[in-house]
Amino acid sequence: MTDPVNRTILLLDIERFSHRDDVEQAYLRRMLYDITDRALHSAGIDETKRLRADRGDSVMELIDANASVTALLRALLTEVPAELRAINRMASSSAQIRLRGVVASGFVAIDAHAGWVGSDLNHACRLLDAEVLRDALRERADDFALCVSDALYAGVVRHDHPGVPADGFHRVSVASKNGPLTAWLHGPVPGTAADETSGIALGTGADHGDTGEGKAPGGSGDRPAPGPTPGPATAPPPAPGPFLHGPVTIGGGTVHGDQNNFSGNQITGDIHLGGGRRRERSEDA
Repeated sequence: MTDPVNRTILLLDIERFSHRDDVEQAYLRRMLYDITDRALHSAGIDETKRLRADRGDSVMELIDANASVTALLRALLTEVPAELRAINRMASSSAQIRLRGVVASGFVAIDAHAGWVGSDLNHACRLLDAEVLRDALRERADDFALCVSDALYAGVVRHDHPGVPADGFHRVSVASKNGPLTAWLHGPVPGTAADETSGIALGTGADHGDTGEGKAPGGSGDRPAPGPTPGPATAPPPAPGPFLHGPVTIGGGTVHGDQNNFSGNQITGDIHLGGGRRRERSEDA
C-alpha cells in the first residue's frame, strides 16, 4: 500500500440509476463521464492530476492537492447545472440525468489491488449517500445537488471566493456508523423554509460561524395571530320578577318606593312609570 497522500475528492452519482434498463444505463454513464471530464477541464485539472475509479452509477476522482479547489467548485456550481439543463432539455424522460455531488479533502492511500483506502474517503462516500443530499435533489427543480465536507468548507468555501458564495452553503448533519458527520449543503436545506435555511438542519449547530447560536425566535413567523379585541363590557341582565321604581298610583292612591312581586294581589287603576301613563289590569291566575 502506498503512503497516504492528501487529495481533493470528487464524487458524482446518478439519481435513480437502477430504475433504468441496460441501454439507458449505458447512455447515462457516458453522459456522466462527459460531464465530469468537461468540468475538470474547465477547472484547469488535466488527466495528469487525477485518478478515476468507476463505481457503475457513480464516478470517484482523486485530484492532486495542488489543483485549484476554488476553480473546481466554481465549475461544479455553474457549468455542471448548465450542462445538465442542456442535456435534459433534449432527452426523453427515461434518459434524464440528475446528479448528486460531493467535494471533500483528505488523505488517501492506494493498496496493492489499486483500491483506495482512507477514512476521509469513507466519510465522503457517506455524504454522497446521505438522505439530506438525496432529498435536496428530489425537492429541487435543478438537476444537481452538491455538498462539501466540513474541512473543505473551513479551508475554502467560507472565504467567499468569486463564484463560490459562502452564504449559499448551509450546515447539515449526516448520521454515520461512527457518529454524525458535519457537511455543508449548497442551496436550501430540505424541509426548511426559505428564510430559515441559514439555520441548522437535522439537529446540528448554527450556520456560518463558531458561536453555535441559531436564529433567535420571535420573528413575525414565530408569533401567533392576535386574538379578537375584546369589546366593551356589557351590563348583566336584569334580575327576574316585576320591579316598579318611583311613585306608583294604585286605584287612586299613590305608593312610594319600589314594589316587588305582587303575587296574590289584584291591582286596578292607573300605574304611572317615569311620567308616562299606562292602564293595565293584572289579575292573579
